[in-house]
Amino acid sequence: MPIPLVDLQQQYRTIKSEIDTAIADVLTSGQFVLGKYVQTLEKEIADYCHVPHAIGVASGTDALLLALKALNIGPGDEVIVPPFTFFATAGAVHNCGARPVFCDIEAESFMLDPAKLPQHITSKTKAIIPVHLFGQCAQMDRITEIARAHKLSIIEDAAQAIGALFQGQHAGSLGAVGCFSFFPTKNLGCYGDGGMVVTSDEAVAEQVRLLRVHGGGTQYYHKLVGINSRLDGLQAAILSAKLPFLDKWSAKRRENAAYYNTLFNGSTIVTPVERTGNYCIYNQYTLRIKRRDKIMAELKARGIGCAVYYPLPLHLQECFAYLGHKKGDFPVSELASEEVLSLPIFSELTQAQQREIAETVIEASQAS
Repeated sequence: MPIPLVDLQQQYRTIKSEIDTAIADVLTSGQFVLGKYVQTLEKEIADYCHVPHAIGVASGTDALLLALKALNIGPGDEVIVPPFTFFATAGAVHNCGARPVFCDIEAESFMLDPAKLPQHITSKTKAIIPVHLFGQCAQMDRITEIARAHKLSIIEDAAQAIGALFQGQHAGSLGAVGCFSFFPTKNLGCYGDGGMVVTSDEAVAEQVRLLRVHGGGTQYYHKLVGINSRLDGLQAAILSAKLPFLDKWSAKRRENAAYYNTLFNGSTIVTPVERTGNYCIYNQYTLRIKRRDKIMAELKARGIGCAVYYPLPLHLQECFAYLGHKKGDFPVSELASEEVLSLPIFSELTQAQQREIAETVIEASQAS
């Protein structure tokens, strides 16, 4: 039987009653944009992350953009981001009028390297966006120390990390602002696009609330020039129905990751490393493999889902050519893009399926 990278249909079957009830309730109410379902979810996410404010927006990408705007970051400013991440991290910086400044990653974690941060800070730097990649938090203690020394804001890109912990604190609660994505494949995913901004700063929260509705505090009266980035009531209700299951799903992903580690033990496959003090929720289970593309082809030939996050670092993307980077500028990110391969890790995955996946990877790696 084929093994998908993510099995949303199987997840739906396990909570069908809760989801169907939530959807029917929204349809009966007629509250489709913002409204009571979004307000309920905002309170639930704020409580979950232990922050006072959560603001629902249309996507994780918009969460980043609105966070930047709420911190008054724009033309003439610089924001430090890793080049090994989803496009939205740097795209949001560009789209708010600021300049993305890339800082290379750590080889072990794939995340922003604090040791390299200071060399990229200038008088124009206003913020750092550490990305909690693959469900694990970046080194927030060291990043925070550097940010404070230079009076910089921290915007957490926690799109892949809802439920992850750093020294006991929830991802999203560690910086000035935290940004979540509820894209369907996330650990907590809706059935479309959705996002959330979380913060302990009341002024920032109020700015985001205004910006998400065209900058209007009252209908047709606008304090700011904002955008249309409202979370749908339907998506919010679905997320509220799923949220009680999130920690159980994440715990099962951790069990699956531990079993994979056992299966790959003794092979040449480099498995993910969870740092001491971190609680990783494994939005992805990402290996480092030599001759990755041949192994990926063999997996796909056998009907096993897999993916490369990410095949080309952002500094080498055509749209960022204006920044003047070339191959070799961020070698750790470039090597990661050549070696990473993510395997199925969803909570419903069986150990028999994991054995089949691991055996295929090991066999293909030995044959290549």
